[in-house]
Amino acid sequence: MPDDIPSVTIHDGWLRVHFGGARGCADFHFRWLRHNCDLDRHPQTSERLVDSSELPEDLRITAARIDGDALLVTWAHDHRTSRYKLAWLDQHAYARDRLDRPPPSNVADLEIHRASGGIGEEIAATLVGLAAHGAAVVRRAEGATVAPEDETEAVIAAFAARGLRVVPTHFGRIEDLRTDNTTNENTDQLGYTDAAVDPHTDQPFLETPPRYQLLQAIRAADDGGESALVDAAAAAAYLTSLDAHAAELLRTVPVRFHRKQQAFERVVISPILTGEGDSFRVRYSYFTMAPHQVPFEQMEDWYRAYDRFARLVRDPHHQYRFLLRPGDYVLYDNRRMLHARTRFRGARWVRGIYFDL
Repeated sequence: MPDDIPSVTIHDGWLRVHFGGARGCADFHFRWLRHNCDLDRHPQTSERLVDSSELPEDLRITAARIDGDALLVTWAHDHRTSRYKLAWLDQHAYARDRLDRPPPSNVADLEIHRASGGIGEEIAATLVGLAAHGAAVVRRAEGATVAPEDETEAVIAAFAARGLRVVPTHFGRIEDLRTDNTTNENTDQLGYTDAAVDPHTDQPFLETPPRYQLLQAIRAADDGGESALVDAAAAAAYLTSLDAHAAELLRTVPVRFHRKQQAFERVVISPILTGEGDSFRVRYSYFTMAPHQVPFEQMEDWYRAYDRFARLVRDPHHQYRFLLRPGDYVLYDNRRMLHARTRFRGARWVRGIYFDL
């Protein structure tokens, strides 16, 4: 569409009006638009008849388009169509030419295919992908004959040669994530079941969680067991661009992460988000989060902030989804990325190894 022709683009909870030509664009929340709708004014006095508190909590629209010199917006809750003169919107714009941040992407190119020369040749490319995207998915070479479980130590050694060291945890040096596990301690947690595990970071209940985790597929499930990754750094930046107060609460309100198992217990108190840039860190684990101890007058505000972030990272549109086949592995940054898996059926077997610099 030519730049000199007005247009509108719809986003989640707001829309962007492109005025055309050198007039640029401006963003408007759905709530602001409906609160300023002429349909809710007295026909004789033009005074507003409806207070914003009377509007639905979750305002949605079914359509928005430019009609001549006006913006038309049709509302989902009452099917009415509001009309706003473009000149009036231009005059009252409160977010002109705003640089918005994109939500986490589900189309990042994370895949690396191992060459037939064997383990090690893909390590440099894997670490480049890890730095650029927060994760890399490595596919096993076609025609490989070595059993996947016999490659684990060679993969570990290849990364050790590049400056990573294995970090043993209360599960052991290598986790065998399978429902019939007999090799690890403290297996009374979701990873050793066939249940779905929604996006989370690992070990948030430690003062310093391991920086990286490698998940190597040994045996595929009969059905399900799909993996997913979410860029929490992108989600945090996106939330900040939409709701600075919510992002600030996630960075300032400490919460408790509590892991209690048969032979292990740890508690860490920390905000969900800390740091910026290279020092960014997310702690997000719905299944190890203890009951919130937020002051009464802040509790509803806190839940709104937390839930908004949670809905962002749990939305499949913001997740990179993939299936690890036997011999494939994924390496991800546990400070930046959330990972998940779907429910599965059958004898799925994935090995987990933690690394740090």
